[in-house]
Amino acid sequence: MTSQPELGPEVVERPLFGRRLMPLAIRPATAPLGLVSWAAARGDALRARLTRHGAVLLRGFADVSAETFEELIAHVCGDPLDYVERSSPRHAVHRNVYTSTDHPPEEPIYLHNEQSYNLSWPRYICFCCLQPARSGGATPLADCRRVHDRISEPVRDRFAELGYVYARAFGNGFGLSWQEAFQTQDPLEVKRYCEANDIAYEWTGEGRLRTRQKRPAVARHPLTGEPVWFNHITFFHVSTLGQELSSRLIDSVGMDGLPNNTYYGDGRHIEPEVMNELRAAYDAERIEFPWKQGDVLLLDNMLTAHGRSPYQPPRQIIVGMAAPERTAP
Repeated sequence: MTSQPELGPEVVERPLFGRRLMPLAIRPATAPLGLVSWAAARGDALRARLTRHGAVLLRGFADVSAETFEELIAHVCGDPLDYVERSSPRHAVHRNVYTSTDHPPEEPIYLHNEQSYNLSWPRYICFCCLQPARSGGATPLADCRRVHDRISEPVRDRFAELGYVYARAFGNGFGLSWQEAFQTQDPLEVKRYCEANDIAYEWTGEGRLRTRQKRPAVARHPLTGEPVWFNHITFFHVSTLGQELSSRLIDSVGMDGLPNNTYYGDGRHIEPEVMNELRAAYDAERIEFPWKQGDVLLLDNMLTAHGRSPYQPPRQIIVGMAAPERTAP
């Protein structure tokens, strides 16, 4: 294994869960260390650890705030990105630092890779805990290399060949509005965005919009060449909502009216047993830990899926994304 750049004797590093690669926890050895003052000159070393471990937890550092978190992202990962083609409600906290999600606290958020349904997506996503929840509220993680390897070869090969389709319906009272998703009030802006990003779109009257985008299901990490399960197939599939909620939603708006759903890349429905297999692969690799105030979690978005456990408020986890990558259409 190639040696990694040193982080220095002022910190200790070890995996949080023993033999598991992720997350690698880095803590000050003795004296207090300012978050940005320590990390500013160690971008190469931290990125090398992200490429190996997929997730790095910085714990016990001083001077943690939305402002210093943004500085850290810029030093280690690149300039924080705007949040475009939205699928989760968020609001800005400090420039391009956002709430992790404004989704209701009692509802879980399933494991996923940030914006893998976009043609342009962030290589890194970073979280910062300004206030842990009274109870619950963990950010579960899963190693997408191991998720890939858990899925049976026939299912992997089918998705590798066909890709998948992500279908959205806006304007029926469920999910985000197209105005929020595309951050505009102008249908012409939506048209331009969809045409530039390989998204088929259809206006169906009364301000309603349907979109479909075909995307790959498997990717290779650009530095290691490892295959990773990098997609939103499971996250957006209606069955992941659970049988009762998904049945009620389908009865209410029909399959074509679902705010989110996924299909094989040729448009066919994905069999229930396949969806069960995909969820089982994620669930088998799921790990989580309780947040502590001041924690900063850096993720390689290709290697690591993340989610959110239900929680009892208050809770303040903020997020920033960096280093745009682009999938060829």
